[in-house]
Amino acid sequence: MARFRLNRRDVLRGAGSIAIGLPWLEAMEPVGTAHAAAPTVAQRFLAVYQPGGNVMDQWHPTGSETGFTLSPILAPLEAVRSKLLVLSGLDMKSAVGEQHQAGICALLTGMPQGTAGEFVTGPSVDQVIATIASQGKPRSSIEIAIRWATGKSHGLLHPINSMTFANDANASPVPPRLDPADIFNSLFGGLQPGDDGEATANVQRKLSILDFLDRRYASVAQRLGASDRLKLEEHLTRIREMEESLRTLGTPGGACAPPEFVETPDYDPTSGRNSADDGSIQDTSSDAAIPVVGKLMMDMLVSAMACDLTGVASLQWSDTEAKHTFPWLNLSEHHHYYQHDGNFRPVECQQIATWYSEQHAYLLQQMDAIDMGGHSLLDESVVFFGSEISHPPEHTKTDMPFLLAGGGGGLRGGRWLQYESQSHNDLLIAILNLFGDTRTTFGDPSYVNGPLSGLT
Repeated sequence: MARFRLNRRDVLRGAGSIAIGLPWLEAMEPVGTAHAAAPTVAQRFLAVYQPGGNVMDQWHPTGSETGFTLSPILAPLEAVRSKLLVLSGLDMKSAVGEQHQAGICALLTGMPQGTAGEFVTGPSVDQVIATIASQGKPRSSIEIAIRWATGKSHGLLHPINSMTFANDANASPVPPRLDPADIFNSLFGGLQPGDDGEATANVQRKLSILDFLDRRYASVAQRLGASDRLKLEEHLTRIREMEESLRTLGTPGGACAPPEFVETPDYDPTSGRNSADDGSIQDTSSDAAIPVVGKLMMDMLVSAMACDLTGVASLQWSDTEAKHTFPWLNLSEHHHYYQHDGNFRPVECQQIATWYSEQHAYLLQQMDAIDMGGHSLLDESVVFFGSEISHPPEHTKTDMPFLLAGGGGGLRGGRWLQYESQSHNDLLIAILNLFGDTRTTFGDPSYVNGPLSGLT
């Protein structure tokens, strides 16, 4: 009997504009060939930027790969250490250009800046991952920042504050969103309890589409071999899971629920427009609100991912200048003052860095508390924490203070990995690999050796 052949394009065309792609099946292969089963891949990616490097002798753990003690700065992360990877010995070799600008531009791109005042010419890794992890989701990615563009950029997009670049021919910089209320309404305006308006109607339309696809693809399964039927059944299961997530969107609760909105009337998201190059103009009201705004921003990102609104997000705690004060830490000067402008102040910088670690711990614990059906949101995610420099007084970019967290793609936490001056481009490649992208280079190939080993 002739073997049943399936043309994937015909199936997609038959389902019309509402089609959801089939998995690759043996029935789509020429006779005599086989296709290996796809490995488990990470589902979500979150990049978190902390400005100004770190106090490196207070950042490094001590001990061995698995028997390590977290440093004073990283100690707040003890509760999530089993899902944390501390990375030492990675150099941001592709950060060529102005000291701070080159660092933040290269952080997710692995591309040199070229000349001061210019952006990079390649996409950031988060935007590439979005083409995989955000397929079928309402938003390709979500970019959020707090007290952003505080100094010389005067509230405007500039290489000194940009870390996300589009996955297109122009690698256009992607500005973050700054207004907490605007972000909340944009993301969760249709998720309010009792909402039976247009948002509910949209959910019902999507449910009817998925129901049609379920029936159509089930009819195809009757003509496939055992292996293909199993793959298709797994695909249909994912469609049913999408149905359930949409029903959850229609009725907030469970894993998907909007966070509690907190009014922040003292916070001006556009405060950077009025900033001075040297940080002499202070907005102490907005500065004092940073902890509350930061928590709300983190809560919104966690909810957005739990609700499957996107598979990719980024959070910038500031720009590379960070010319804002820290009233809640009783620090009246801006961060750049403690890094460089007032000479290096390691005590104050350590205090600031430890506070950031507390925020990172909160974010990871919130993600780990979301049950996605037998595993947590953190378990299926990859979270990358980075900065634009390592040691503030010299603006060095060797031995960068990088962290990874989560379990997506088989990422194994609870370890301290030490490398020998390996390019951080290799880390970006390895992150892409966790999402099923099999490339062996990313960013400027001059700074690539191959995927970083040891993450899984």
